[in-house]
Amino acid sequence: MSIDPTTTAVVLIEYQNDFTSDGGVLHPAVTEVMNKTGMLANTKRVVEKARAAGATVMHAPITFADGYNELSAHPYGILKGVVDGNAFVKGTWGAAIVDDLAPETGDILIEGKRGLDTFASTNLDFILRSKGITTIVLGGFLTNCCVESTMRSGYENGYKVITLSDCVAATSAEEHDNALRYDYPMFSQPMTSAEFIEAIG
Repeated sequence: MSIDPTTTAVVLIEYQNDFTSDGGVLHPAVTEVMNKTGMLANTKRVVEKARAAGATVMHAPITFADGYNELSAHPYGILKGVVDGNAFVKGTWGAAIVDDLAPETGDILIEGKRGLDTFASTNLDFILRSKGITTIVLGGFLTNCCVESTMRSGYENGYKVITLSDCVAATSAEEHDNALRYDYPMFSQPMTSAEFIEAIG
């Protein structure tokens, strides 16, 4: 299988210090699976290869104003954890994209992500269609949350969706493995980072 870089975008979901880095609010919750998959090093290789091949690299961080006024007064589920931990506040170190994957010239920053699905409150779909992108390649956090939500919407919106199985992490190995085993094959073509790098070569 080969992937045409000119119609492909690598979408990096929430590679932010609050997840990726020591001292990040949510880092302890994802460390085990991050270490198991080697996701940061794998993603760095994917991004370097994608840029070199001429694919589009997009960054999709989630950020909130101090006080989280964008959310309901009574958030629940995963967003309650974000609020309770004071995570992803715009302008803070925790909300910044990790240095190893910092945007470079030519990359695109997707703005407006306030929920789980990267398509839901952002300009992602508009930019993809404007650029003639037909394949999206997903990595990031959490395997069974934002990455999965984005995967499902991408599938519904008619994109070819590739999920990078060793460039994602969740808050437990069980949740991570369950999503990869049962959900990802239904709505995407799962690949390892090595398989993707070979295919876009």
